[in-house]
Amino acid sequence: MIATLRSILFQALYWATSIFYVLGALPLLMLPGRAPLMRWMQGYAKAMCFWMRWIAGVKITVRGKEKVPEGPFIIAAKHQSWGDGFLSFSQFEDLAFVTGDHLENFPLVGGLLRKMGAIVVDNCGGAHARARLINDELKKAQDENRRILIYPEGHLAPVGRRYRYKKGVFHMYEAYGQPVVPAATNLGLRWPQQHWRLTPGDAVIEYLDPIEPGLDKETFMARLERAIETRSIELLGDEAPKDIDLGALLPDPRS
Repeated sequence: MIATLRSILFQALYWATSIFYVLGALPLLMLPGRAPLMRWMQGYAKAMCFWMRWIAGVKITVRGKEKVPEGPFIIAAKHQSWGDGFLSFSQFEDLAFVTGDHLENFPLVGGLLRKMGAIVVDNCGGAHARARLINDELKKAQDENRRILIYPEGHLAPVGRRYRYKKGVFHMYEAYGQPVVPAATNLGLRWPQQHWRLTPGDAVIEYLDPIEPGLDKETFMARLERAIETRSIELLGDEAPKDIDLGALLPDPRS
């Protein structure tokens, strides 16, 4: 009962905070440069993490930041929870994130994404969209020495499940020419996907050993998947689903 009440209060604060920060961001769209808006939106992410901790009772631990290289890199992260984005965005200044073009259909969101320098991917654009991503979006991010966040599965995955990793993460890795930092998490145990109810307890996001540039597609994809999925499963501990199929979740180590 108490956990339910905490979740209801959290959801009320979630929407109130979101509306406040979106409306507060509108004047920042008219200012030159991206820095004021990025600081404002990072404040939004930190506020959401604060509500997660003190209202919903989700205590988040961040591990492995000492492994994160200086300068630009790509974070390729497990995506189990709507809270993942808030958590990652709170950890890094001026983080560019990859998102589908469907978000541009929401009022005000398109303008915010463009001002923030988000990397918006045309979900139906095929090779043409990939060429635009490499030639325009990544080149701009590289010129600005930015860090990039991408969720390689392209979906929110239920705890204990893996979606096929999309090859777009390799194309970004190849074109950007910078390390990729895998990130594992178990936040889905506390805030599963987009569910309204949160469960109090500990949660972890862990940054793993960077994958340096220069690998071929097959080697890179296998290494990335195995790093993220293996550690994400380990982070579940005793709370892992009883019917979890490790063979289906983990890529073949010989690949």
